[in-house]
Amino acid sequence: MRLSSAAALFVSASRRPRLTSYQSQRLFGSSSTASPSPETMGRYFNREESLPTKHEGPVVKEARILALCDADDEYNRPLYEGPLPENARLLKIGSSLAEFDVDEISEQHPNVIFVSHPKSRVPLVELLIKFPSVEWVHTRSAGIDFIASEELFQAPLKQLTNAKGMFSSTLAEYCMLAISYFAKDLPRLMRQKNDVNWEQYPVSEIRGSTLGVVGYGDIGRASAKLAKAYGMRVIGLKRNAEGFSDPYCDDVYGMDRLHDLMAESDYILVSAPLTDQTRGMISAEALSHCKRSAVVINVGRGPIIDEEALVDALQNNRIRGAGLDVMTVEPLPKDSPLWKLENVLLSPHNMDMTLSFMKESTQFFIDENLPRFVRGQELLNPVDLKAGY
Repeated sequence: MRLSSAAALFVSASRRPRLTSYQSQRLFGSSSTASPSPETMGRYFNREESLPTKHEGPVVKEARILALCDADDEYNRPLYEGPLPENARLLKIGSSLAEFDVDEISEQHPNVIFVSHPKSRVPLVELLIKFPSVEWVHTRSAGIDFIASEELFQAPLKQLTNAKGMFSSTLAEYCMLAISYFAKDLPRLMRQKNDVNWEQYPVSEIRGSTLGVVGYGDIGRASAKLAKAYGMRVIGLKRNAEGFSDPYCDDVYGMDRLHDLMAESDYILVSAPLTDQTRGMISAEALSHCKRSAVVINVGRGPIIDEEALVDALQNNRIRGAGLDVMTVEPLPKDSPLWKLENVLLSPHNMDMTLSFMKESTQFFIDENLPRFVRGQELLNPVDLKAGY
């Protein structure tokens, strides 16, 4: 399927949540000097390290936005209700092509699509075909697997951006939770409390152990930062490892050294995006290189791990355990053996679901990238269509 000249996509309490550094800087300003990573300098945003931009320069065009979203999505209220930046306006909200009046909208020449609806793969391509004036698509999530398709990747898009850097810190906290869960044997601790059993037992020390990060991007770096505070050694696996260095990463391996990373690591964090290249990369063979004491932690996407091979390794104690926030099929089927394995920590893909996480992501689109777009400036968080992230 050939798409015309489609150009760009932007996909997309009772207790007051603690302000992130980004929120605080937006409200009060900051004179602090962050230490951005090579990944976040310039082109990429990071919720904990990036300073809000003071947008300057002439406004040279209008942003006419289509929202491929649920109209009742409360996290998108800033987009739906405004105010929006100068020269930006929302044309229509809908979750399928049928909800967009093609003739009426075509006359307004939409040039931006914001995507947050989870079932957007087909509607997005349909909108690009119907509205060839679109220049930019933005996803509210960091992963783009829910919109990825051959048709999208072959489209002559000018720009596709995502919400990279918005969810890293809380997933890093989960990584350390999972490490501590196994190092201190929290299941035994809870059993003994339930049994009113005062029985001392030895625990593992986290300091001095090795964290291997499969997919050393924004989430991986945030996890490495916390791991170093615990005194861990960190190995990162990257597609483009040559010449890469980072203060939180002791060693960087290319993709051809996955098995070396698996063999050397006490804890293995999977934080890679889901692409054709990463699907099933944590295979039975890869798992066979693990120490028997190793723990696998997945915050990336479920299909990156061969789940059947992982279950087999866990059932036969070939690895110590697994901490899984993502599964191959979600919700996890009730007959999955993962539910009953005592050496598995499960969470329902919610370890980045803070009270404000999605609203902040929508606000990033409004506050950071929309002002850049109307000024003809480079957008933050560009997605490499060839790589798929």
